[in-house]
Amino acid sequence: MSSAPDVSVVIPTRGRPALVTRAVHSVLAQTLVNIEVIVVVDGPDGETAAALAAITDARLRVVELAAQGGAPNARNEGVRVARAPWTALLDDDDEWLAHKLAVQFDLAGRTRVPLPIVASRLVNRTPRGEFVIPRRLPADGEPLSEYLTVRRGLFHGDGFIQTSTIMAPTELLRRVPFDPAVPRMQELDWTLRALGHDDVDLVFADEPLVIWHQDENRPRISLSSPWNEQLEWLRRSRPLLTPRAYAAITMSVVSSMAAHTRSPRVFRTLLREARRHGRPGPLDYVTFLQVWLIPPQLRRSVRDLILKRRGRSPAGRPEMAEGVPAA
Repeated sequence: MSSAPDVSVVIPTRGRPALVTRAVHSVLAQTLVNIEVIVVVDGPDGETAAALAAITDARLRVVELAAQGGAPNARNEGVRVARAPWTALLDDDDEWLAHKLAVQFDLAGRTRVPLPIVASRLVNRTPRGEFVIPRRLPADGEPLSEYLTVRRGLFHGDGFIQTSTIMAPTELLRRVPFDPAVPRMQELDWTLRALGHDDVDLVFADEPLVIWHQDENRPRISLSSPWNEQLEWLRRSRPLLTPRAYAAITMSVVSSMAAHTRSPRVFRTLLREARRHGRPGPLDYVTFLQVWLIPPQLRRSVRDLILKRRGRSPAGRPEMAEGVPAA
């Protein structure tokens, strides 16, 4: 590739050769063709390396790390070697619609924001159905931390951002790297820290451009993260959140991770945290109680029934108890 690409695409992967090759093919099929695809293999993985070697497109670059460091570290390594002014992120188990980069690249060129985070809606594909999320885009003047976290329904929220939808200036991704110490809600953590800079704002493409595969039988690190570690992350992040957003995350995300303990002490700890440092609304209290009192599988079934009755497009989004970074 003689000239610099318009967009670098960074895909971290480990131990999932069939999934990552599907992701790579969805990128190589983009209508925006002046791109490079950087797959970062997170530690020694001969099977994945062999699968990627079978793809002969010259736009593909494979970076094999000497030791496993986790997806955030792998993303940072990919961004470090990116050659384009824009970098788009893709998880290895997701895929893009063919015009994804073209739409975002055009939107980035038309925005007046110096360093825009360009996201999009997505199709959330689960074994139990498909939903288009987020349900709505941010309103003018709405605090983005509240847009991304505050629930407006018992089993869902309206706002959302997911890693595979993000395209941002490479300069920004280097200035604000992903934090390898954050096992869950990595995209929310990164987005909030990036938005803390005055020259950064969030811009959304209105149409769904990503297929987010949620195989609920596939193990996910984000689903097994200890609740107390997530609470420590939340406390560190408090300056980036409004009190309303802080309460929402405490009473939904962190509580959904802690509810399996059935501990009255933990229940009181999280309720006290939300009230002391946040500003819970009535729906936060209802959410908090249903997270603690209703088994997760039953919550998912009720949620899907409600959302399917409301129609498919735009439809609901999964609740945060399933590892989704926003409410």
